[in-house]
Amino acid sequence: MGSVTPINWAYDRAPMIVYWELTTACGLACRHCRATAQPDPAPGELTHDEALHVLDQITGFGQPAPHVIFTGGDPLRRFDLDELIAQAGERGLGVSLAPAVTPLLTRQRLADLKALGVQAISLSLDGSTAARHDGIRQVPGTFDATVQALADANAVGTGVQVNTLVTDETAPDLPAVYELLQHYDVMQWSLFFLIPVGRGAQLGELSPGEAENALITWGRIGRTSPFRIKTTEAMQYRRINAQAMLRSGMTREQIGASPAARGFGVRDGNGVVFISHIGEVMPSGFLPLSVGNVKDRSVVELYRDSELMRALRRPEEFAGRCGACEFNRWCGGSRARAYAVTQDPLASDPLCPYVPESLRGHTPAPEAA
Repeated sequence: MGSVTPINWAYDRAPMIVYWELTTACGLACRHCRATAQPDPAPGELTHDEALHVLDQITGFGQPAPHVIFTGGDPLRRFDLDELIAQAGERGLGVSLAPAVTPLLTRQRLADLKALGVQAISLSLDGSTAARHDGIRQVPGTFDATVQALADANAVGTGVQVNTLVTDETAPDLPAVYELLQHYDVMQWSLFFLIPVGRGAQLGELSPGEAENALITWGRIGRTSPFRIKTTEAMQYRRINAQAMLRSGMTREQIGASPAARGFGVRDGNGVVFISHIGEVMPSGFLPLSVGNVKDRSVVELYRDSELMRALRRPEEFAGRCGACEFNRWCGGSRARAYAVTQDPLASDPLCPYVPESLRGHTPAPEAA
């Protein structure tokens, strides 16, 4: 089959998404929390003036500008959230929000956020029943509140992405979650394959074979789903879908130009950048390696020029199977999982079982894209 022609996205210039952790304060205590969130704001959070300066920095990426996702902790606990949303809009930056489902998230609050300019929100639904979901979220009543928040977002006309954690515990329940979501207006459903960082280190991942089978199944379902199904930290989903399209007779060029290729190539540090509550810039929230702080250097400079960021955008130089893979420009594997398991962000993603053609002994190594 040979090497796959890369899609020409300029992720060296700018990310598609800036995830900004406004605060680590949160009213939940989720078992998989990356941020190890706590009830009160942590010392050293960016001040209001520093946050406005970060917005100015983000505009330095130029056009098209990245989309900013305010996250946490719970961004609703950030004292100046409303003004930051408004100021982002004045600077021409699109904004979405990843709120925690607590009593702060009311229908009126959602309506007010929409009026301020919030384009979409994400909600986490980790089980099809209260027992399953609340067992992950650690606060009774969170399942009912999440379903209500989904209905409220639909009522006020705010777009919703639903995130569902995929672990050995939650995977059997995914079909029931999928059935539940079909009763609501959902833009997309993101299957987040656990990265063992923060409190998430206490949970169990699927085996590579189990993950592959799950991704094949959901890739098939996604072709006729009423909403888009995507993955987080399971980049091999793109390889699986590309393989299916190649088997159907599509050329690599047709795949690259198709709507199904949306998101191909995006991964930690390549199309994604993360700003922590104290201003540290990282490839993603799940790859906690700081390349500098926005108080000292612009996020534009840190994203474009940091040695780690540059290395993360050269998948042909990754170690092992990921570096040799003919799909590495479209996939590239989870750099966060590679780091969490091996302490090397350029190592192979241990969740992917695929053996590249060049390592099977019957085709030459793929050309660097």
